[in-house]
Amino acid sequence: MRKVAIYGKGGIGKSTTTQNTVAGLAEMGKKVMVVGCDPKADSTRLLLGGLAQRTVLDTLREEGEDVELADVRKMGFGGSLCTESGGPEPGVGCAGRGIITSINLLEQLGAYADSEALDYVFYDVLGDVVCGGFAMPIREGKAQEIYIVVSGEMMAMYAANNICKGIVKFAEAGGVRLGGLICNSRKVDNEQEMIQALADRLGTQMIHFVPRDNMVQRAEINRKTVIDYDAGHNQANEYRILAQKIDNNEMKVIPKPLEIDELEKLLIDYGIAA
Repeated sequence: MRKVAIYGKGGIGKSTTTQNTVAGLAEMGKKVMVVGCDPKADSTRLLLGGLAQRTVLDTLREEGEDVELADVRKMGFGGSLCTESGGPEPGVGCAGRGIITSINLLEQLGAYADSEALDYVFYDVLGDVVCGGFAMPIREGKAQEIYIVVSGEMMAMYAANNICKGIVKFAEAGGVRLGGLICNSRKVDNEQEMIQALADRLGTQMIHFVPRDNMVQRAEINRKTVIDYDAGHNQANEYRILAQKIDNNEMKVIPKPLEIDELEKLLIDYGIAA
């Protein structure tokens, strides 16, 4: 079983990218479990056809400790298994702690017990590595393989570099490695070349460049992944290619984060911050 976590700047399209990639893997016949680690609980809705997934934390609040796996895990597109950590009530508690509570409960309920039947577990993690809770998948070895969703925008690249620093910090203890950058295009000038250069500087790969296409939004409005909504569309093929590349990927490295002046120079060299 491969344990994968998807990180990236808030709003970069992690959840969309994760769900569309999982749809591609499921279409290939892979058995995948998705653990949403975002308090918004939107990491699985496209796989579930828009169904509002009952979160682990909501279930614990409502039912106490008397929880069964079926209460917090549902079957989605292609047989994918979907669960959402959820978050605390607004203004109360720490969302990062919620991730820790949720993953620990899933382990106790035996969600990973059928690991021989599972090909992948995907963790869709909120934003940057902002606190210990959000770093849990890499800190405690829950995930061994990280992909960072990035674009040619400055703050997305800055966040990707910071996430690489977190990977380095926990690489020895947790065994976590960077599998590559996924460029979720924003149609920035020289974007593909710039992210390839960033990947080279980090010592990793740009595993795939996902072009921007309004089909993604149309599928989301219809509460589906692109592969589920329009299987023959070019954008569906892009996610199939990304899924295949991840499935075949053997390049997993400890990255070499850039200093901030190096990152800014890279942006200037490609005409973004000139």
